[in-house]
Amino acid sequence: MTDTSNMSAKELLGFYQEELYEEARRAKKEGKLVCWSASVAPSEFCVTMDIAMIYPETHAAGIGARKGALDVLEVADEKGYNVDTCSYARVNMGYMELLKQEALTGKTPEKLEKSPAARIPLPDLVITCNNICNTLLKWYENLAVELNIPLIIIDVPFNHTMPIPQYSKDYIAEQFKNAISQLEEICGKKFDYDKFLKVQEQTQRSVAQWNRIASLSSHKPSPLNGFDLFNYMALIVCARSRDYAEITFKKFADELEENLKNGIYAFKGNEQKRVTWEGIAVWPHLGHTFKGLKNLGNIMTGSAYPGLWNLSYTPGDMSSMAEAYTRIYINTCLDNKVKVLSDIISGGKCDGVIYHQNRSCKLMSFLNVETADILQKGNHLPYVSFDGDQTDPRNFSPAQFDTRIQALDEMMKQNKEGVSNE
Repeated sequence: MTDTSNMSAKELLGFYQEELYEEARRAKKEGKLVCWSASVAPSEFCVTMDIAMIYPETHAAGIGARKGALDVLEVADEKGYNVDTCSYARVNMGYMELLKQEALTGKTPEKLEKSPAARIPLPDLVITCNNICNTLLKWYENLAVELNIPLIIIDVPFNHTMPIPQYSKDYIAEQFKNAISQLEEICGKKFDYDKFLKVQEQTQRSVAQWNRIASLSSHKPSPLNGFDLFNYMALIVCARSRDYAEITFKKFADELEENLKNGIYAFKGNEQKRVTWEGIAVWPHLGHTFKGLKNLGNIMTGSAYPGLWNLSYTPGDMSSMAEAYTRIYINTCLDNKVKVLSDIISGGKCDGVIYHQNRSCKLMSFLNVETADILQKGNHLPYVSFDGDQTDPRNFSPAQFDTRIQALDEMMKQNKEGVSNE
């Protein structure tokens, strides 16, 4: 057993990410169940049932960040998946096709052999819900049909008004109970509700440490560079119901707080302006987007994206858990989205906003124009948008991004000068 006590947070992140994949590979070899799950589907149920879990969105993001997306996207293209379909889905479908070919022929396809992606096994079941987008329903339905395996769908209605009505919470709680019944049938054993309570409690400890990290960006200067949240996000997605996430996040928060106490900041004295990033990261060009901002002295201290996993609820209360999984801000009305972003902008003490018009994520992008207009009228902060994609590198122009953030930088400078001259 590896001693992790002296590892840094960054080392823990890498160690536990690989451990999760190794657990899935080991489970497959031992004839145990492996589940592929949507990122904001409840992890608590499968963890309670001792099912190894893989998250295709996180796996696809890792492929994109390691510059390996094009090879698997080409496989999806050949299978007829439209380029306007979510690139996470297309990367995952392409990767699944390569795994199928390997299982059928006993030979590893060249594209799989040279892929920088972590090797993962094919699933025995898939689970999804529609609290972040409806693409997930067809994506996971496709996985289930292609692999002839069970599919569990948890229906989470869109919230056209806020606060969330009790009847919605009751409906989702019933969906949870139905998912549990399906898992009991698939696993051939009863669901352990005492263990489920402990898993819920673990999830809340992980979420609390995640929120502790995010809150540190409110300091000015900030000890936290918001792009680090994009990297650490892997564990809030994949391991929030395990102690892996709690251990790593606590270590990172402790490190950041120690830095803050000693006057050590993310940009080492070169923090000039602070921005909110609205949207998913551009994983294939993460370095370019980060450095482009940093070279201008701009630090990202606000983003609603990591907050998708602020899944705080009361353990033992299924209605409370249902509320947590439906209040995801992209599953709520425009008024609430504006409120969430407004709080993030003010909490991060931001001077401007960047909107990622993500070709893959229609739900997050379509409301950006209205959201930006409403927020700007209220806070008078400048904003820009750029075209991009979460995993398909062909849909991002470095030159366009650079031009847009240079424009934002100029507007933020003028804003600051205007304030100082008043």
